[in-house]
Parts: sequence; structure tokens; C-alpha cells
Amino acid sequence: MSDTQTPMNRTISTAKNPTEAQHNAKFHATSYIKFLRLAFRLATEGTWSFYVWMTFLTCVFLVGAHAWATQVAQGMIVTAMTDHVSWGLYIANFTFLVGLAAGGVMMVIPAYIYHDKDMHDTVIIGELLAIASIVMCLMFVIADLGRPDRFWHMMPFIGKFNWPISMLTWDVIVLNGYLLLNLHICGYLLYKRFLGETPDKRWYVPFVFLSIAWAISIHTVTAFLYCGLGGRPFWNTALMAPRFLTSAFVAGPALIIIVLQLIRRMTQMKIGPGSIQTLVSILRITILIDLIMLGSEIFTALYTGGAHSTAIKYLFFGHGNLNALVPWTWASLAFMIVAALLLMRPKVDEHLKVLDLACVLAFVGIWIEKGMGLIIPGFVPSTLHEWVEYIPSAAEWKIMAGIWAAGLMVYTLLLKVAIPVFTGNVSGRSSK
Repeated sequence: MSDTQTPMNRTISTAKNPTEAQHNAKFHATSYIKFLRLAFRLATEGTWSFYVWMTFLTCVFLVGAHAWATQVAQGMIVTAMTDHVSWGLYIANFTFLVGLAAGGVMMVIPAYIYHDKDMHDTVIIGELLAIASIVMCLMFVIADLGRPDRFWHMMPFIGKFNWPISMLTWDVIVLNGYLLLNLHICGYLLYKRFLGETPDKRWYVPFVFLSIAWAISIHTVTAFLYCGLGGRPFWNTALMAPRFLTSAFVAGPALIIIVLQLIRRMTQMKIGPGSIQTLVSILRITILIDLIMLGSEIFTALYTGGAHSTAIKYLFFGHGNLNALVPWTWASLAFMIVAALLLMRPKVDEHLKVLDLACVLAFVGIWIEKGMGLIIPGFVPSTLHEWVEYIPSAAEWKIMAGIWAAGLMVYTLLLKVAIPVFTGNVSGRSSK
């Protein structure tokens, strides 16, 4: 028998070599500490514009934190929520952000399924957006609880988890699982890029494809949470889950397009035109589908009448003197239509100001539609046909602004670390 080893035999003998195994473990331990130090330095150092931006976000966050502390001390009486309207601005933002987290991985589909080379270098932007969105989701849930000390009841295997019967328990599981999934993908890719090594596909590609299914599941489960409540006619529609998905794939790509343009202008990261063109193509289709579904809902409700139509009429026309949501509803519809018309322009990706305007209008339009236009009319009128209008209090607006500021800080810091590492400007060899 020959003494020559095959590649497989060499692999086996290497794995059994304790000295080399210890060396590799020591290398990765040292390198990971080095990577964490680099991440901290990249996240805290920057230009004067970076410090101005972070100072502004910190001030807004502190205002929100003070309002939340007041809410904890005085109770939910500081909000405008009542026994008639128990879900308000917090859950409205939570619903929107779940979709934003799902839409954040929209870049994964063309990058890995259709092998779009331009999207491969920018897919990390969407993954990081999903992480920041889920963090904000959890913060809004804590704000809505009123008693943050009871948050442990929602933790699997610790709290009183009514699983698998309750859709809320499914929502908690898929949200936290989605957060861990994206943390693993981003962390592994950035660490391997830091080392200057080619990532092992076995350690991230299966998780990438899993993230696609998980992104769909987190928003579908949230939709089922609403449409499964039989006592709320406004939510009892089979189009709830498809509308959730289409709106997510409008808001996510719209925000990512804006972020990509900011990155291209303010950093050395090269953003190819193909990435924005692909996202624009996705946005064109999804915004039209969303408008068609919205039109179908409105036509069915107003033409047939019934319990579902009452909330629709309240949204668009009010009820007597109760018309607080009417301006929001018409503004959302106008923003979406204008955004769709702008996106239909030929070569809109070459007219950056027009594209930016379209993305902003689409993003705000979906925020209103998924927030105030979905959650509030589910409670107005009540199940007893009582009309109690809900208008968010100043404390709710402050807390909302503070959480959004915290999310933007998280996203900014993640991008601050990811972009230099992912572009190869810093590495384990260059850092000290």
C-alpha cells in the first residue's frame, strides 16, 4: 500500500491532530477578539457629519426614553389607548416593521436564486436592515406591554407560553428566530471577510435560503394573528396575508434604494447600477399589486356592504364628527399612486431625485396603510358598535420617535462596521 495520502485522508489526519486543532482554535479566538476590537473602533470613529447624526439620534432617543419612563411610572393612562382601542401607535409601528424586516431580505432572492452578481455585494445591506427592524419590533412590543417586568411571559420555555394554539406565540418564535438567523449570516460573512478568507458555503448558504422562507413566515404569521380574530370584521379577509407580503416588498426595497444611494455618495463602497435597477423592477411590480389588492378590498366592502364596510367608510369618509383618520387615509392613497406613477417612468433609476421621491412616498404610504390604516379601524367601531376615536397622545409620539431613533442608530453602527470590512478596506492583516 502506498504511503501517499488522498485529500480525504489528509483531512481526516488533520482533524485528529490535536496540536493543529489547538492552533486553529487559538487562531480563531485571537482573530475574533481582534475583529470585535476593530468593530468597536469602526463604530465609534467617523467624520463630523457622523457625530452630528448620532448626536441628533441620541437626543431624540433620550426624549423617547423619558416619555417611556413616565409611562412606566404613571401607567398606560398617559397614552390615548382605552378598553375600546387597546392597540394603538405602538402595534401599528410593530406591524409595519415586521414587514420592513421581511422586505429587507428581498435582495437575497435575486442574489442567490437568480445569481445576480450586482446584488451579491449589496445583499448585506438588506440583512442588516432586517436586524435593525426586528430590534425596533421588540422595543415597540415592550412599550406596548406597559409592564416591561412581565416580558418574561413571552419567552419560550420560561413564560406561560400557550404554544402552539396561540398565533401570538408563533409570532414571538418566528421574530426571535429571524433575528438570530440574520445575526448569524451577517456575523459569519463579515468575520470571514475580515480574515480575508472565502466563506464556507455550508455555513451560510443554507441559512440564506432559510431566511427567505423565514421572511415570508414572519409577516404571514403576523397577518394570521390579525385575520384570526373573528370579532374584528375589518381584519377578517383572506387578502390580509398577501397584502402584508406585497406591502413589505414595497417598503423594504424602497428604503434600501435610499440607503444604497446614500452609501454610494458618502462612502467608498461601489454600488453598481444593476442593484438599484433590480430593486426598482421589484418595486414597480409590488406597488401595483398592493394598489390592486387595496382597490379590491375597497370595492368589495363598499359594493356589498356589511360589517367590513363600516371601518372602510370610517377610514375614507369618517363617521359624523369622528374623522381623525380621513386625512391619513387619503394621504396614504395619494402617496402610493404618485409613487407608482413615478416608478413607471422609463429609466427612472437614472433620475435619482425622482427615484428618491418615489421611494419616500412609497415608504410613507405603506407606513400609514400598515399602521394607522390597519390597526386603528380594527377597533373603531368596537365589537359592540360603539364609536370611540383614537388619536395618539404626545407621549406615544415621543416614544415612537425614540424607538425609531434607536433603530436608526443600530442600523448606522452596523453599516459603519460592515461597509469597510465587506469592501476589504480593513482586514485582519491591516488592523492593529
